[in-house]
Amino acid sequence: MPGSDELYPPAQYGWGWMLLALGILALLVLGAWLLIVLTRPPRTPAPAAAGATPSTLDVLSVLRTEYLDRIQAVENDYLGRRLSARQANLELSRVVRAFVNEYSGLEAPVLALDDLVARGVNPALIDAMGRHYYPSIFRQGPAIDPVAGAAAARTVVRAWH
Repeated sequence: MPGSDELYPPAQYGWGWMLLALGILALLVLGAWLLIVLTRPPRTPAPAAAGATPSTLDVLSVLRTEYLDRIQAVENDYLGRRLSARQANLELSRVVRAFVNEYSGLEAPVLALDDLVARGVNPALIDAMGRHYYPSIFRQGPAIDPVAGAAAARTVVRAWH
C-alpha cells in the first residue's frame, strides 16, 4: 500500500566500495608523503657528525698559504727565466691585489695606488705597490728586482689584518 507508515531501512553498500575508498585515501597519503620526501633539499650532516667546521682563522690561514704559494710560483717563474722582471712584478701586483680583495673584500684589483692610500689600507700594501710594482710596471728603464717584490708581497700577505 502506497500510504503505509512502514519504515524502510537505509540502503546498504557493499564492502568493495568501502575498500576502494580506503585504497584511494591511502594512495593520496602516500603521494603526499612522496612529494614531500622527494622535493625537500638533502640534509647536511650535523657539524659534530661531519667533524668540526673550520673556524674563520683556519680559513684565513688556508687563504694566506694559498697566496704565499702563488707568490713563490711567480718568483720561481722569474728565477727560471719564464717571466721577465717586469712581467714578474706585474704578476706579483695582481696576486697581492687579489689576496687583499679575497681576504677583505676591498676592490684592490681595480683601485689605483692613490685610491688605496686614500682608503687607508695596510701600509705594507702601499709600500709594496709604491716601491716595487708601480716603478717596475710604469717606469722607463729596468724593472726592480722581482725577488725583492716577492718578499714585499709575502710581507703584505702575512701582515694583512
